[in-house]
Amino acid sequence: MKNVIETQKLCKTFSNGGVQQHILKNINLEIREGDFTVIMGASGAGKSTLLYALSGMDKPTLGSIDFDGTDITKLNADELALFRRKHCGFVFQQVYLVDSMSVLDNVLAAGLLTNKNRKEVAERAKQLLRSVDIGEEMWNKFPAQISGGEAQRVGIARALINSPALVFADEPTGALNSQIGKDVLDVLTKCNHDGQSIVMVTHDIRSARRGNRIIYIEDGKVAGNVELGKYVAGDKERHQQLNDFLSSKGW
Repeated sequence: MKNVIETQKLCKTFSNGGVQQHILKNINLEIREGDFTVIMGASGAGKSTLLYALSGMDKPTLGSIDFDGTDITKLNADELALFRRKHCGFVFQQVYLVDSMSVLDNVLAAGLLTNKNRKEVAERAKQLLRSVDIGEEMWNKFPAQISGGEAQRVGIARALINSPALVFADEPTGALNSQIGKDVLDVLTKCNHDGQSIVMVTHDIRSARRGNRIIYIEDGKVAGNVELGKYVAGDKERHQQLNDFLSSKGW
């Protein structure tokens, strides 16, 4: 299986009042094509810092990140922005839809950043909105007129509009209730089963169950990982395997 990302000796250090804080410590990691990779760990372990580094949203202090043949640590800010636009999709806890744009235009605008053929992008935007159960009756509504779960599904469509190599999700259900969160996870799971590679940070075991590979971060280092196979609802043996793995890490 092809690796989309390979890191070598990845480090991230912050200075706080003259004191060096080492958040990521010599991380060697592969992210494989087609995987739903979940990054877990205690608060402050470095999960989100790792996600931001892998996606080019933040530069590491040391080390390399080979993203589909490009060492993104060597790109300048403008080059990184262009790279992210073409190769990455993002789903955050807060959706950050543009309030003054309709649902359809929020997705369309992201697509037009890389493809100037408006008709082609519009067709893909509509297709994606349908795929995440956002029907035509909602396309002209504004973000304030839809629910949090609907907004997050629009956010997923927006993340997919440019056919990214990877979708990065940072606590995508953190602001949603359990049922709406499940609906969003169902959409992400379907995307993965359809071939989309996903990297998701979460502290929620119900969300983590959707991954086929779980990576555990502890004190800025990879403390272990477990392979679960593709998610199947109600697979108790798979769920127990994850529970045992997390228990072994003191979860």
